[in-house]
Amino acid sequence: MDHVIRKIYSNYEKEENWLNEMSAKGMSLTNYTWGRYTFTETPKNEYTYRIELLENLPTHPESIAYIKFLGETGVEFVASYMRWIFLRKKSSEGTFDVYSDIESKIKHYMRINVLWITVMCLEFIPSIYNLVIGMLTLDSSYKLGTFRIANFNIFFSIPTFLFGLVFLRLWWQNRKVINKLKLEKSIRE
Repeated sequence: MDHVIRKIYSNYEKEENWLNEMSAKGMSLTNYTWGRYTFTETPKNEYTYRIELLENLPTHPESIAYIKFLGETGVEFVASYMRWIFLRKKSSEGTFDVYSDIESKIKHYMRINVLWITVMCLEFIPSIYNLVIGMLTLDSSYKLGTFRIANFNIFFSIPTFLFGLVFLRLWWQNRKVINKLKLEKSIRE
């Protein structure tokens, strides 16, 4: 029997932990679409889950080859959403880590940071644009009867600016993890 849970994560490690907690309860992920997880009942702790952000879309030839390679090592491709892929491996086959060295972990976090910076800019740029347009047209709006348009521009800039701040925070958190990993790498060398 399938169970659907709706949940949104911004931290892939917390999401991984949650998926592994669900596996410990006997619920195995079978599909994912934005914020919608589909589980099926299986024996407890049957799978260990990992999530990865690919360099390209899963339909790209390099990604297809990578996913095929993972399949040859016993890793199952469960689902994808944009460039994110959900992977699992039978827990009985031992530990499952996608990244075995610090350098590959750093590269993964840097890919995630590029995503957060891109989305952050896509939020901040229209926010600032709408705020400036709204402020510039505010004085003349009384004369032209376009006060509502100026208010709309200012009003629209507020939520997009707040979303930009969310992605700025996500970027900053990942940046701290990258710096910690780089420090750990330098200590080991």
